[in-house]
Amino acid sequence: MIRLDDLHLFVRTAALGSFSNAAREADLLPGQVSAAILRLEKELDIRLFARSTRSLRLTAEGEQYLPYADEVLAMLKEGRERMHGEQTALQGTLKIAAPSDLGRNVLLPLLTAFQASHPKLVLRLSLSDQVTDVFRDPVDIAIRYGANEGATYVALPLAEHNRRVLVASPDYLQRHGRPASLDDLLMHQCLPFVLGGRLYDRWHFPAAGMRRQITIKGTLLCDDAEIARRWAIDGRGIAYKSWIDVCADVEQGRLELLLPEQPGEPVPLNLVCPHRRQFSPAVRYLHAMLRERLLEMSEKMRTYTRYPVG
Repeated sequence: MIRLDDLHLFVRTAALGSFSNAAREADLLPGQVSAAILRLEKELDIRLFARSTRSLRLTAEGEQYLPYADEVLAMLKEGRERMHGEQTALQGTLKIAAPSDLGRNVLLPLLTAFQASHPKLVLRLSLSDQVTDVFRDPVDIAIRYGANEGATYVALPLAEHNRRVLVASPDYLQRHGRPASLDDLLMHQCLPFVLGGRLYDRWHFPAAGMRRQITIKGTLLCDDAEIARRWAIDGRGIAYKSWIDVCADVEQGRLELLLPEQPGEPVPLNLVCPHRRQFSPAVRYLHAMLRERLLEMSEKMRTYTRYPVG
């Protein structure tokens, strides 16, 4: 039978690269760690490490087995924490990165309320439209738009059926008219986005089972999505925004949804982090709260569109 202590020592030895380092961390002798690995290898009937006098590295079988060992330990930790009612005493620091517009206008009140419910938890929020690298940047999780295809990180869905929508203010539509088709966008003042010095002036739409591209024009450019939204509300042009970003504006009449029969580009919203073992109690409960609220907002798109949502 596999001992949990042996499994833990295997994971830490793989991470630290030597029996000595793993022994020092666990306050054991190197020989005790070596004996634990030998027991585990005997139970599994495979060789986990290739050993020499100067180096220690995982074998091919060891590399294959490591993620399973990680997953077992993470699940046991999660079960222990849940049995001890960790939801009433979340603590530590949770570093979150989110897009500018979404963070300020949607997430901010939700995150503030979440922290107020868990006063021992410190939230550190970073807002930027630059895509956060969850492996290199000093964050625990990121709230991110876009599909997860081919990604190496782990994503938990928040609003998987969210789409972009075309919006403009009543004032703009009164002065310039309402576009009746995608082709009409070419005659309107639009609000393109700048990211990393690149101008995103090509808007994409699903059409007849394909992807249609419209190259728009605009004289107001910004690298902050919040500013594009404000310009749209101020009547300066047509914006192509995530529904979640403009849901409240449409409901309150500051913006109107255009071409309700035309689906916009899918922009699923996810909570992402590098590894599943980083799903701490704070991350799990935050995800559950955000998903509940953001799904409610996403579902409201059905009221304003004439195509199936979901």
